[in-house]
Amino acid sequence: MRKRFSLMLVIMLMLVTVLAACSGGSTAEEPATGETPAETTEPAETTEEPAEEPAAEDATQNDGLFEATDMSANPGTATSRTDTLIVGITSPAGIFNPIFASTTYDIWVNDLIFESFQSINADGTYSPRLAESIEVSEDGLQYTFKLKPDLKYTNGSPVTVNDYYLALKMYHDSSYDGQSDPLSWKIKGGQEYYDGTADEISGVTIVDDHTVEVEVTEATALTQVYLAGVPFIPSDYYGEPYTQGNLDGVKALNDKPIGSGQYVMKSFAPGQEVVFEANPDYHLGAPKIKNVIYKTTTDETRLAMLESGEIDMDMLTVDEDNVEMAQLLGFLDLNIFPTNGYGYIGMNHTSPKFSDVKVRQALVYGLNRAEIVEAVYGKFADVINIPQSKQSWAYTEEGIEAYAFDTEKAKSLLDEAGWTVGKDGIREKDGEKFTIDFSATADNVVVDALLPILTANYEELGIEVVAEVLDFNAITEKAQAGNFEMFFMAWGLTPDPDTTVYTTDGAQNRLGYSHPAYDELAAQGKAELDLEKRKEIYAKAYQELNATIPDILMYQRRDGWAINGRINGLEITPYKDFTIDLYKAEIGE
Repeated sequence: MRKRFSLMLVIMLMLVTVLAACSGGSTAEEPATGETPAETTEPAETTEEPAEEPAAEDATQNDGLFEATDMSANPGTATSRTDTLIVGITSPAGIFNPIFASTTYDIWVNDLIFESFQSINADGTYSPRLAESIEVSEDGLQYTFKLKPDLKYTNGSPVTVNDYYLALKMYHDSSYDGQSDPLSWKIKGGQEYYDGTADEISGVTIVDDHTVEVEVTEATALTQVYLAGVPFIPSDYYGEPYTQGNLDGVKALNDKPIGSGQYVMKSFAPGQEVVFEANPDYHLGAPKIKNVIYKTTTDETRLAMLESGEIDMDMLTVDEDNVEMAQLLGFLDLNIFPTNGYGYIGMNHTSPKFSDVKVRQALVYGLNRAEIVEAVYGKFADVINIPQSKQSWAYTEEGIEAYAFDTEKAKSLLDEAGWTVGKDGIREKDGEKFTIDFSATADNVVVDALLPILTANYEELGIEVVAEVLDFNAITEKAQAGNFEMFFMAWGLTPDPDTTVYTTDGAQNRLGYSHPAYDELAAQGKAELDLEKRKEIYAKAYQELNATIPDILMYQRRDGWAINGRINGLEITPYKDFTIDLYKAEIGE
């Protein structure tokens, strides 16, 4: 029996309602959304399926569902697999604990293993997962979470709210170095626990094994999302190596995760694969697919592996060639939709050469972004000028400079900034040549197109670009350590615009960008509960970012999943990853 993917492209009506009620979308750090090489997440049970999208037929259409046309072409390698789903992904870093994970690919592993009180729906709203009920006081300062009864971890331990409390302690530990910003959740007593002046978080009350109350000192539009998104981790496993002030013992278990989720991780071979087995006691029902394997692929290998049947599904770079080739195979469904994220070029603001806003503006004007985007994605991406998806209620173009390619304007700005052209054609200032060390991701189609154009454009400005080719995880480590000048990556977003990517000393601020006016607006936007007022605040915040250029924004592209047509029951949208309800999927004829 043929299936349909649920595809939500414009979803603001429900989202507006939920956000206005103070239980809306997540931030870019809660749980940590992945930063990815060039392509690019919260646990829920839906009671109503979103409207079905029609199959895409128009040759000019750049999103929708393109259904398989010839299942008889399906290779025997795939059809002979009746109990195993093989998913192609970029190799995870091996941080299989949602408290610490930072990349999309680690998160996709964690999604199958760990769960929390609530989960994300296809439209970006949230529903209970492990929670039987969630109650919020009228003033928004008291949250009562009641856990479903009779839940168990895959090691046989019962799930209790003590496990939730343990995770909260780890988030608030002084040694926590993950990408979340737990002190901003404003849990009463959280700061004291972080400071080491208290050994308990006073705002957390364990009523019984299934009920916990959390008191906060300030309510925001995202408080429930933060608190309900904390993962459950078994105390008898993760609690044993934990001591306040030292999370090293917990991190040592990152490659041996235990949770209460849909699957159990059986093995991990770095750079090769992650193997899972279905959790037969999963509380929402045993997964219909017994085995799942995440197999490492690259841009160069994934389409060939789909064609041979070596993998069942993968996220393709959505360009005209890939879409055409995938459709010609006949047995693949293509699910194409606007990604909830953006590609960008990061600059290190601690470097003097990037400290002048005129220089940063020049680097945007002087780069032919449209040419790069067209070269990689064709009609399947758009140049952007604010770090927000066009599908978001927070998106705006009001007061936003487009920074159209203009070499002469860029040269003028560099002149004004005091960077003069030397005899060798390279600009210099105070005895320093304007040379940019670019950390380039290996085997990345965007970087392959970007680097030649960026190098030539900047050479015309009098700037020399020197590229160092590294794998994605190596570049991620350099970015986290602040050991870089320029790199290309992409941010995945969540339904809410709140993020720490650009706030001063923010948990996800790897660039060293700091702008007090933006910080103030970001804080206002997070605290405001009225959606229309939030729109106005974030419009001003984006105007500040657009004027001060924390990074070089490149594009919002289309995401595209190519999936063997015999796989049924997957739900993938701009807000919901395939992992969230994978237990519902099944393998057909």
